[in-house]
Amino acid sequence: MQHPGGNTDDFGIDTISLTGTLQTRLRAARDAGFTQIMLSARDVVGHDGGVDAAVRLVRASGLRVTGFQVLRDFEGLSGHLHDYKVDVAKSMLELCAALGSRVLLACSSTSTHASDDPAKMAADLRKLAMLALPLGVKVAYEGLSWGRTVSEFPQAWDIVCRADMPNLGIGLDSFHAFATQTAIEELDMLDPDKIYLVQLADFMWQEIRSVEERITTARHFRVFPGEGVHSEQVAQWVLRLHALGYRGGYSFEVFNDDYQQMPPATVAARAYRSALWLGEDVLRRSVPIPNAITLRRSAGGARPR
Repeated sequence: MQHPGGNTDDFGIDTISLTGTLQTRLRAARDAGFTQIMLSARDVVGHDGGVDAAVRLVRASGLRVTGFQVLRDFEGLSGHLHDYKVDVAKSMLELCAALGSRVLLACSSTSTHASDDPAKMAADLRKLAMLALPLGVKVAYEGLSWGRTVSEFPQAWDIVCRADMPNLGIGLDSFHAFATQTAIEELDMLDPDKIYLVQLADFMWQEIRSVEERITTARHFRVFPGEGVHSEQVAQWVLRLHALGYRGGYSFEVFNDDYQQMPPATVAARAYRSALWLGEDVLRRSVPIPNAITLRRSAGGARPR
């Protein structure tokens, strides 16, 4: 059932939230009602049956691949370090294309060996985009909140604009924006056609007081949209992006140690409740309390549509 403002098909889950084999995680996502999934390189290269079998599993699942992650610490390097990362990038781009993913996620560098020169970073991302171009892959550049030079999405956007490549755009992550308290109005400077990926997550405390706490929260304590204390911010982010003209995919990137101790079907069902809230309630302009939505869906026995 399609809704005027958006629906649950706009939202996908990241495999990092789920335990089990690649096949188990794909099945859990599909059975919960998702139509798209975000994959990591480890999902493919770590598959017991090999890379080719992993690619076949993904393609046979019927799930659209939202994106492929993650190329780290690429920009700003020189000499043998740069050459090494170019080789890594080529391998990841080939896997990305084989999986049918149109987006490779590249995160801003945390390396102390990387240059902080914006021109150098832009030149390296331009080179990465050129490698991706013949494969039909877009590169989404995301600012990590603990990045050495680029830690917020306005900075990432500046580098993307400097690089000026048709297949280079920006990746957004609500967690990093909330962690750095980047103003939501900064989204208005973006070209919606150059937003290639939006990742969403919530967390359980209002404020992150240090870079160390930021990293720990990001890697162990994220929760699905609507489960934390930033529900209204997540809703406003989605509404702002929709008003801007963004019509691409959203992925729930949720690293959570507790979820790793729960059956993948249970975790995927929790994630799908977030998709219901965002797709059927937030984007239809009413923004009820997420916990009330969860209770209403559970009590009514709502099924994926």
